Amino acid sequence: MSTTELAWFKSSYSGSQGDDCIEVAATEHAICVRDSKDVTRPHFAVGREEWSRFVGFVSEV
Repeated sequence: MSTTELAWFKSSYSGSQGDDCIEVAATEHAICVRDSKDVTRPHFAVGREEWSRFVGFVSEV
């Protein structure tokens, strides 16, 4: 799946200026992450289970 086919979104906590943010897109097996300031750069993907653990960890911080 190409990055143009993915439905990218930003966190509701992102500022209105659109800077210093990441965007995420979900696929069947992974969560893709990219830099919102330069969407032409490659994204990376992590498994859904790993993403869930990461989000759980940072929500406790």
